[in-house]
Amino acid sequence: MRLRFTKMHGLGNDFVVIDATRETVDLTPERVRVIADRHFGVGCDQLLVVEQPTQPDVDFRYRIFNADGGEVEQCGNGARCFVRFVHEKALTDKDEIRVETRSGLIAPRLRPDGLVTVDMGVPRLQPAQIPFVSDSDAVVQPLDVAGETVAITAVSMGNPHAVQVVADVEMAPVQAQGALIEKHARFPARVNAGFMQVVDEGHVRLRVFERGAGETLACGTGACAAVVAGILRGLLVSPVRVETRGGELEIAWSGPETPVLMTGPAVTVFEGEMELA
Repeated sequence: MRLRFTKMHGLGNDFVVIDATRETVDLTPERVRVIADRHFGVGCDQLLVVEQPTQPDVDFRYRIFNADGGEVEQCGNGARCFVRFVHEKALTDKDEIRVETRSGLIAPRLRPDGLVTVDMGVPRLQPAQIPFVSDSDAVVQPLDVAGETVAITAVSMGNPHAVQVVADVEMAPVQAQGALIEKHARFPARVNAGFMQVVDEGHVRLRVFERGAGETLACGTGACAAVVAGILRGLLVSPVRVETRGGELEIAWSGPETPVLMTGPAVTVFEGEMELA
């Protein structure tokens, strides 16, 4: 199978994007892993697929596959690349589109300055909705990680996140602890592990160990979840500048029952074709 693709990134969180609106693309977990392999494939954190919608009054369907081949619910940096992709491919002329994902509808908007703002929806905070095993709906919860108790805030932005506040994000045990949190028994669908340093009430530094991908240079839903957690804990005031290793995002949230707005860049790197067995 010959696969045409576009390589894109949002703050260094990189993607292979495939247009499946005009023809069927047969993707298996093994094929996704081959494409995502940085030595034998194209290389990416996630593979994004653009499909025709299955619901009325929706423009596209958005599917996301992690580098390990598993399909996931949501990806914020990918959503920004998604709207730029459908514009560059002349699949739409709308500045704002409605897109269905496994976790619900999102509304990315391409701005005149080239940045993309995405309505990421209302964050889910109840443990059962994340999902997170807990008898309490407290904002800050203890989590045992290899005999050490860490304080986390669990948030779903369509995908699950466990956010903890650290004194220095560069010294945080992202690799060792992140891998353990990702597969923690209290997160039955696994989880993205966020490590947030509060610089001031409008600025944080963030690293995220992503479920199925490991640490990435940026995580859009992770930035949203971190800001929600920080505001709930009384540490932040919207809007918040989120500094990642790949660049900066602006996250705005007015509080419970309101959507999170994420603004940042989306960049096309190159296009190509790959032969898949």
